Amino acid sequence: MTPDNATTFEALKIRCGQMPTSEFRGDTRVVIGQDKLLEAMRLLKGSRGFDLLVDVTCVDYLKYRDAAHRFGLVYLLANTATNERLTVRVYLDEPELAVPTMFPLWSGAEWLEREVYDMFGIEFVGHPDLRRILMPDEFTAFPLRKDYPLQGRGSGTIFKGFREPRPDANALCIVSVRLSFHVDR
Repeated sequence: MTPDNATTFEALKIRCGQMPTSEFRGDTRVVIGQDKLLEAMRLLKGSRGFDLLVDVTCVDYLKYRDAAHRFGLVYLLANTATNERLTVRVYLDEPELAVPTMFPLWSGAEWLEREVYDMFGIEFVGHPDLRRILMPDEFTAFPLRKDYPLQGRGSGTIFKGFREPRPDANALCIVSVRLSFHVDR
């Protein structure tokens, strides 16, 4: 742990209490409780200078051996002045899959949080435009969850109001033909 990371961790401990930390290849990781997330992030942005939200992602631990929680929401932060980096993880379990949005602190969180919402179903309370960003609005499932079938569920079960089209005798049929050309020179 670098001296900057140690100082940041001490500030977090004073503000949020004891929390698990780890280090891997020089990157420090800290686990924050769901109820302390906004307070911790305000401290990191305001007092510790973490001015860049690099990424927001999520991990589904559904079938991980010895996993105590279903989801791990991951924030990757950077202080561009000191080159300090920090990974903040928050564990979430169903049915309480909601955390406060980080949009007021980092405006770049808008699209990152929408992606996590769209793929995992994590709600970001207070987000200015929390709607799907990758999947159609009618899609009702969350495709990066481990309980989502690898082959999908079929269009009739994941789209709101979807009806299978009926075959029409007068409909056009599209035929694909493979052509090969030989060019003489």
